[in-house]
Amino acid sequence: MKWLDENNEDRVDFETRSKTPRSENMCTSRKLYPQHYRCSQSYARRKWKDPKPLIDIFQEKNWITIVAEIAGFNKETLKINVKDQKITLSAKAKNRRYYKSLNLPKVVVPNAVHTTFKNGVLEIKLQKKKK
Repeated sequence: MKWLDENNEDRVDFETRSKTPRSENMCTSRKLYPQHYRCSQSYARRKWKDPKPLIDIFQEKNWITIVAEIAGFNKETLKINVKDQKITLSAKAKNRRYYKSLNLPKVVVPNAVHTTFKNGVLEIKLQKKKK
């Protein structure tokens, strides 16, 4: 019954013999509750900007081809205006708009326009005006 005697120096200390260390005995700066993760303040202030659509213009013998990547817009909301040597593209969606005006390298026929729209890629073929 040595272990019951409090004044005895040979008593067994069950706290030091336990396999798992107690947090009171450890000198760590670890928090007991998990940290809540959130974005940094500078990142939270930034606003998401849509990437600018890519536009390519190709010239052939009798045609000018314009390929524009306009993702997120419907075919019905696209408007194309052609006048002499200028073309304007405009589109509307619920919360955003797109407008682009381009100067063409040659004068084109405004009535001879062929368009295709598939998977957000708009292809416009314009016939060059003959001299």
